[in-house]
Amino acid sequence: MQKKYSLLISTLKDNLAECDSLNKLALIKSQYLGKQGKLTLEFGGIKDSKLSERKELGQVLNNIKIQINSLIDKKSESLANTNKKGQLNFFDVTLPGRNISSGSRHPISITINTITKILNNYGFTSVSGPEIEDEFYNFEALNIPASHPARDMHDTFYVTDNKLLRTHTSSVQIHTMLTNKPPLRIMTPGKVYRRDSDPTHSPMFHQIEGLCIDKDINFCQLKGLLINFIEQFFSKKMEIRFRPSYFPFTEPSAEIDIKFNNKWLEVLGCGIVHPNVLKNVKINHKQYTGFAFGLGIERLAMLKYGITDLRIFYDNDISFLSQFSVLK
Repeated sequence: MQKKYSLLISTLKDNLAECDSLNKLALIKSQYLGKQGKLTLEFGGIKDSKLSERKELGQVLNNIKIQINSLIDKKSESLANTNKKGQLNFFDVTLPGRNISSGSRHPISITINTITKILNNYGFTSVSGPEIEDEFYNFEALNIPASHPARDMHDTFYVTDNKLLRTHTSSVQIHTMLTNKPPLRIMTPGKVYRRDSDPTHSPMFHQIEGLCIDKDINFCQLKGLLINFIEQFFSKKMEIRFRPSYFPFTEPSAEIDIKFNNKWLEVLGCGIVHPNVLKNVKINHKQYTGFAFGLGIERLAMLKYGITDLRIFYDNDISFLSQFSVLK
């Protein structure tokens, strides 16, 4: 009897050695422990044995069943581990390729690149500066003293009593004029911050300002530059008007409106640099003059791409951003 059951275990081990899948293992288990399995039939034959042998035979068969279950469980665990490793390393070369979607530049970046490229053709060099400024660079040097009502218009975010988030990139012009001698021709793209939020305003937005300091600079040069810039940006002839305005840092000052969908829309401000600004940066205002202009990047982007709500620029909506993948 012992020899008979040793052969049963040996045959099972041979079967398990050749088994290479969980499905085959299930069939082997059924062959030995199923309703018509080899060991199951042996249990069924106990009733035909002598009464004195039944207890011993039952114990032997129970031990054999424990061995069979143990061997099958070990094989099952081995096959499961092998399958996991195979799945990690498996690569089916017959599967169709996955579409790889390329990212695209943000419409604000596209607009900044377009503007700086146009201005670069007119000799303007891009410069940058700190976004946290003190009141001198953001206000005083620009002819906006502490008592000036224009400070109320800026609605400033203060970090400390004297430190603030810049309200315009004009502060970069002050840094540049203090560290460089004229002639100067710079543009200052960057983020600015003001307390404002609605479909056409944001607490954080982008500006680009231009500054030209040289001898014999006049308003006619400024006007010709900005007309050319606007028409190149929109790639067509535009109906443009210069409207008298007021800025503390320029005199005379003007705002430019364009005719868009039969409506006049303001797009930028400009003017001749105020003599007080030149004095504050130690440039001889009798020898040098200059012009300056500034515009909101988001506003021009909204007009060019037909966007009605400025806030969508910052929603990270893939369906919106992917529309600009064809642009550079």
